[in-house]
Amino acid sequence: MRVLVLQHVDAEHPGTFRDCFREDGVDWDVVHLDRGEGIPELAAYDGMLVMGGPQDVWEQDAHPWLVPEKAAIRQFVTKLQRPFLGICLGHQLLADALGGTVAPGTSEVGVMAIAQTPEGRTDALLSGLPNPMTVLQWHGAEVTELPADATLLASSTDCRVQAFRVGPCAYGLQCHVEVGADMVDQWAAIPAYADSLRETLGEDGLARLRRDVDERQSAFRADARQLYRNLRGLVAG
Repeated sequence: MRVLVLQHVDAEHPGTFRDCFREDGVDWDVVHLDRGEGIPELAAYDGMLVMGGPQDVWEQDAHPWLVPEKAAIRQFVTKLQRPFLGICLGHQLLADALGGTVAPGTSEVGVMAIAQTPEGRTDALLSGLPNPMTVLQWHGAEVTELPADATLLASSTDCRVQAFRVGPCAYGLQCHVEVGADMVDQWAAIPAYADSLRETLGEDGLARLRRDVDERQSAFRADARQLYRNLRGLVAG
């Protein structure tokens, strides 16, 4: 199994999934798009993982690499039809690349729950995961219109599109399941994230969020590993 990981900032990496890759002997290559690295030949990869970042999908003038990234996502999902998982910004990029709409929404920052739709309760990627599931949220934009033929899999109180599927094996997750304990402080060092944290949770928001994530670490790791096993099953066919 060989996986291509697209990153948009150093702090938003695969997190717990890295442990799963190492344990399973998975080959994975990281492309740091924000550093100007190019996307390799996609046919060499069995799966693609697109991470989060402080950018927005409509900021193509400020971040021109968003254009080839969206083209690569379309190719991987529609032409190669191989398993794809986008998280947070990656989730929004999947929707945008396939004709959906992403716009500023209600800011969600903190540990909170998402609930599966009836379709989500029978979906292969979400199999074996809690419902509702407690996750980390840290976003201000959201998918407001799904691509054609997409299936809504999960929602939260303030964000309707928390998870969706396009085709047989392309998925977007607005929430974070991959987060490790050290990632909260790393993300809080990013100015855009620090601003949203303070605006949403107040001046003591970092301490509160760090505590909430620490308390949920065992459950976060278990959920991330279950999601990984499900994704690996999709790759294996």
